[in-house]
Amino acid sequence: MEHRHLGRTGLRVSRLGLGTLTWGRNTGERDAADQLKTFWNAGGSLVDTADVYADGGAEYLLGRLIEDLVPRSDLVIATKAGSVPDPDRRFDTSRGHLLSALDASLQRLGTDYVDLWQVHAFDPGTPLDETLQALDIAVSSGRARYVGVSNFCGWQLAKAATWQLAGSGRTALASTQMEYSLLQRGVEREVLPAALDLGIGLLPSSPLGRGVLTGKYRGGTPQDSRGGSEDMAPFVAPYLDDTAALIVDALAIAADGLAVAPLHVALAWVRDRPGVAAPLLGARNAQQLAAALSVEALTLPDEIRQALDDVSAPLHRYPDHDWSTL
Repeated sequence: MEHRHLGRTGLRVSRLGLGTLTWGRNTGERDAADQLKTFWNAGGSLVDTADVYADGGAEYLLGRLIEDLVPRSDLVIATKAGSVPDPDRRFDTSRGHLLSALDASLQRLGTDYVDLWQVHAFDPGTPLDETLQALDIAVSSGRARYVGVSNFCGWQLAKAATWQLAGSGRTALASTQMEYSLLQRGVEREVLPAALDLGIGLLPSSPLGRGVLTGKYRGGTPQDSRGGSEDMAPFVAPYLDDTAALIVDALAIAADGLAVAPLHVALAWVRDRPGVAAPLLGARNAQQLAAALSVEALTLPDEIRQALDDVSAPLHRYPDHDWSTL
């Protein structure tokens, strides 16, 4: 698998990453082990997790597999902190909470350091400079090699990155993790331009539109899919509207023309967008993951890429439109 630099850093990551959102919850140890081995055998290196995935279970499971299955040195391990696992889904990015969370993550992962440590979301209740100081401490103490953020809007990302670049001894942000796919292109308005300007690599989550871009929902909702499960149905539902259906139909036509699966076209489109470092893949089993990883050989023809751009283009008005026409 081809590898890329993460933003304007020396860290190289596989251009497809492995996500672990369901590990320790819907994905057991055997399936997780099969996925990790499949990913590693394909040349993948970037594995993304978080301290709140399965209340720490995903990190613990990944740590067990690193010990028994895949050499630690072959992986780029990324985790996140700052999301508090309670019914209100609140965030705490205070220095104390973040550093304690990092220590707990390292213990569950069974490693002395993570390659990439990310703030899970913006916390309006904590001064941003305090949050960023925790990132500096993590790097200076050797507990993290690189740092990034997740779910920061455009101004939040630009403010954080500029603060880090403005002072000596601060660690520049390497990445931002955001949902990005043919069904969700909101990051193109402000987040992606900021990331490109500031040298920050984008790690797209849900690059297959929460599974909808595989085409599996065109004839209804399969009972064994996320959309058919009680806990994940609300996660998928926003992408089952008429607008999404038009995009999925266009994707299917493109896939037929290229003699590949719709998921390959969708992945190739987001993988090769400007500023993207590595889309993060979440799979139910190793067979699903292997099918997605086979996109490595596909590059979309310009005319197909442009057609998909057009059919999925988000509507941006003020202040993005051309004022010269007024």
